[in-house]
Amino acid sequence: MLYRFNNSIMKKMIKVPTSLIGGDAPQNSLMLDGCSVIEQCIHSTEVKGTMYLEQHLLLIVLEGSVVLTYGKQEYKLFKNDMILLKKATAVKYHKFGNAENDNIYDSLMFSIKDDLLKSFLSTSEIKVSKPEGEIKTGVYPMNECLVAFAHSMKPYFFDHSVVHPGQLRLKIMELLYDVAECNRNMFLQILQLHEPVKTDIRNVVEQHYASPVSVSELAYLSGRSLSSFKRDFQNIYNVAPATWIREKRLEKAKDMLETTALSVSDICYSLGFENVSHFSRIYKEFHGQAPSISR
Repeated sequence: MLYRFNNSIMKKMIKVPTSLIGGDAPQNSLMLDGCSVIEQCIHSTEVKGTMYLEQHLLLIVLEGSVVLTYGKQEYKLFKNDMILLKKATAVKYHKFGNAENDNIYDSLMFSIKDDLLKSFLSTSEIKVSKPEGEIKTGVYPMNECLVAFAHSMKPYFFDHSVVHPGQLRLKIMELLYDVAECNRNMFLQILQLHEPVKTDIRNVVEQHYASPVSVSELAYLSGRSLSSFKRDFQNIYNVAPATWIREKRLEKAKDMLETTALSVSDICYSLGFENVSHFSRIYKEFHGQAPSISR
């Protein structure tokens, strides 16, 4: 993790799912098969940062508000709002507490793993015709059932006893049923998570190349197999995707070094490079000078 403090605003780069900032609860994360599936985030300070989604994420805000920058789109969530985000993407966030309630920000994040999603879709009796086009990400209000469900999860974080895996699986299934009944568009988004819609490669790579995302994850986001993605990419750009992404990231790194106060290491990791020494070497090869000289 990267932490930076400035005027009581904490900035960080994290991978989700992971342990987040906690309140007074003994645990802030509920684990299933070695992976965090439900996390709570409670704090009373303004927080900024970027999270990289390793699983599909359903974010529910119970108190306060948050602004998310997801690709080129910005979304604002307030109390009892929810949003569903695809895995393999980077999302910038800015969280605010409720000034009328001790500046508390309170949210729950549900990681929707592919196996749970497949199980839900195979056993669910909910029948909805598939949309012809892609259903865009959106912010939706929760109904009373979803609000009640979210608050019913709180005791699990304060109970010192072990939460059984079967309980968590049932809770995720209950959540998906409630979401499906609450909002049709979000349920259609869930269907698309299971069967990604083929989207324009140019839009996908231009939107995500500056995030720590792999070629296989870009293929997933475009709704293609890895081999199909590489073939279609080569036909469009006349270069391998890995080469194109590396060069675009190095160009972006130079711009960030010249226009921001971020350190070389911060820029290195935020753009998806594995380590600073490797980044510095290929940066010098590409630009003809070390990144420290580009300041």
